[in-house]
Amino acid sequence: MKQANAVSDEKPQERDRPRSAQSAPSAARLRTSLAITFIGLFVFAVGAKPDWFGWDRSPVVGFVQIAVFLIGLGIICAGGYIGLLALWNGTPRTIVADIGLRLVGTGYVIAVFSGMADVTGMGSQPLPGVPYFGPWQASGVLLGQVLIAIGLLMMMPYRRLKTPIAAGSAD
Repeated sequence: MKQANAVSDEKPQERDRPRSAQSAPSAARLRTSLAITFIGLFVFAVGAKPDWFGWDRSPVVGFVQIAVFLIGLGIICAGGYIGLLALWNGTPRTIVADIGLRLVGTGYVIAVFSGMADVTGMGSQPLPGVPYFGPWQASGVLLGQVLIAIGLLMMMPYRRLKTPIAAGSAD
C-alpha cells in the first residue's frame, strides 16, 4: 500500500520524463559551454585585434598579444569540447568522435607552437629581439584552427533516423 502511494506521490513531470540515454542534453551544460566559448572568443578577439577595443599600443604583434589570442583559442576549444560532450548525453562516443577530440588537441598544439615559434627559438627572429608574427606563423596558426574546426565537426553526434523511409513512396 505504501508503494502505491509513493508512486502516485511522484510529480507528473518526473514520471513522464524519459529515462533513456537518448533524452535531451543538459541545458545548463550547453549554456555553460556557450558562455565559455563566447568568453574565449572575446579573449581571442582582444589578442588578435586589440585596436577594435582601442587597446592597441604597438604597431607590431608582440609576445603578449600572441599569448592572449592563443589563450582565447584554448578557451574556445574547451567550450566546444564541453558543449559537444553534452550533446552525446551519456551515449558512447564513436571512434570518429574520439579522433575528432584528438584532432582538436593536435590543432591547438600546432597553433601554439606556430604562434610562439620566435619565443621557443624556432622562428626567424632571435630571442632578444621583438617576436615577429609573420606570414609563416600566421599560416601555422590558421592550419591549427582548421584542424580544430575539423575535429569539432567530427565530434558532433550524428544520429540515424529512427524510422526508415519507405522505398518507392512518392512524395
